[in-house]
Amino acid sequence: MRVVDSKEMKEIERISFEELGLTESLIIENVGRSAAFFIEDSILDDSFSGEIVFLIGKGNNGADGLATARHLTNQGYRCRAFILFSEDELNKEVQYQIKLALSYGVKVTDIRDTESIDSYFSQTQGQYIVVDAILGIGFRPPLSNYLFDLVNIVNSYADVLISLDIPTGVSCDTGLVSGNSIHADFTLTIALPKIGLYIGDGAKYSGEIVVLDSGFSHKLLTGGEKSLLTYDELSVLLERDRFGHKNSFGHCLIVGGSAGLTGALILSARGALKAGTGLVTASTWDENYHELCSRMTPEIMTGYIPTAKADVDTIVKRLKKWDSIVVGPGLGRSEKSRNTVLELLNHFAGPIVVDADAIWVLNLKEDLEMLKSRKWPTIFTPHIGEFAGFLGKSQEEIVESPLKHLKETVETTNCCFILKGPCTYLGFPNGEIGINYLPNDGMATAGSGDVLAGILGGLLAQYPMEKKSSRLFADASIVYDVAKSSVCIHSLAGKYACEKVGARGMSALDIVDHLKEAFSKLSEN
Repeated sequence: MRVVDSKEMKEIERISFEELGLTESLIIENVGRSAAFFIEDSILDDSFSGEIVFLIGKGNNGADGLATARHLTNQGYRCRAFILFSEDELNKEVQYQIKLALSYGVKVTDIRDTESIDSYFSQTQGQYIVVDAILGIGFRPPLSNYLFDLVNIVNSYADVLISLDIPTGVSCDTGLVSGNSIHADFTLTIALPKIGLYIGDGAKYSGEIVVLDSGFSHKLLTGGEKSLLTYDELSVLLERDRFGHKNSFGHCLIVGGSAGLTGALILSARGALKAGTGLVTASTWDENYHELCSRMTPEIMTGYIPTAKADVDTIVKRLKKWDSIVVGPGLGRSEKSRNTVLELLNHFAGPIVVDADAIWVLNLKEDLEMLKSRKWPTIFTPHIGEFAGFLGKSQEEIVESPLKHLKETVETTNCCFILKGPCTYLGFPNGEIGINYLPNDGMATAGSGDVLAGILGGLLAQYPMEKKSSRLFADASIVYDVAKSSVCIHSLAGKYACEKVGARGMSALDIVDHLKEAFSKLSEN
């Protein structure tokens, strides 16, 4: 599903109104109907007997709120709309919707001070369902003092908070919250998700995100460079030869596991194995080999990371035996680690997943030319700290504008990047930006990223790039599809693990153990 910023959304509106002949009133009516249906169907129940409170701003977001209140009133619910601005500040759509709302029985009350809102909540009884229709995608932080105080009051009293399009106080384009924001339980975003719902503080304040059908042309809602990952992205995983043998499903090499960190290598290898890879080899340093073997599952082969020049030369010649390589889980950050990573990147003619310590030992300034010269895909899987270190920037800079830095880095290096977090961002050399939004604090545990790297490496081994006329013209689209699929399957397995054992009790192995349920879910789609 396409994700847009304010400029893109306004262009969709412009084309709809100026070229296709739609009107703002028609879109507002569609939004009101869709929002009312969702609220009635998914939030309200027979026990609710109070008023639904609507906070109405001066622009089209306020008009959407009034239309929603009118439709709910028409269904027999008691709705009260607080108009937060003076009449001369309201646009014509809001003024028109006020007249309609009054004719349908919505209680419309003018409010100009926060004391009146506080008095309403403190003196009435029952459950408070509040619909935030104050500010839309045109908002630029910070909030006025008046709205800052009002948001505080509403956040403290509301039992259920629903925002229309985007929570008041969140920037549509940056997710920035300057001081305060509505803390929504649900955000009913109009036509398409807005990028501010998934970056910065916006992801924390948006709650469950629901996309409302508003009547815009389907053609206008497709395309774009940013998209939300869905199960539709995972069709690549469903193609598997029932008559295949282990060599049919690829051989993945995973390199890592320094002293005390062989567990990271084991988790990554198990992730690759459980993703259906035919053969998996885990290699570590000579001094850690016995520790690795004592802990490794028997289905996974083991090997050494060579350090002597003669051994390195021998391994380099044999690199073609593997279909994909994952380097980094528990590798360590020594000079020999850097040399190993560089040898693999310089000599392996296939996809490489660069994870964890392998990212730490590289840096953009020194290694840019080497990365740009690789003819086969390189997929980096950093978290915010690793990404910042690779770029030589502060974590605060990355958090403030993650997509900007992601896009610039992908364009500069010609590599794929998976920037991991509660909301994960994927950047590809073809210009695509993917967004995976399935927050799960149970996955904030040691080894979760190692499992993802293993899944990714294992699937890359199973679904190699299609070679057109030569390796120079290989089709990298399968790599992008596999990357998207790996992130989604990892999140889905984490979701099932969280449901089974709880967020606090989750470990990375629980993610591995629930991969089978995740793949089963995909086969149903």
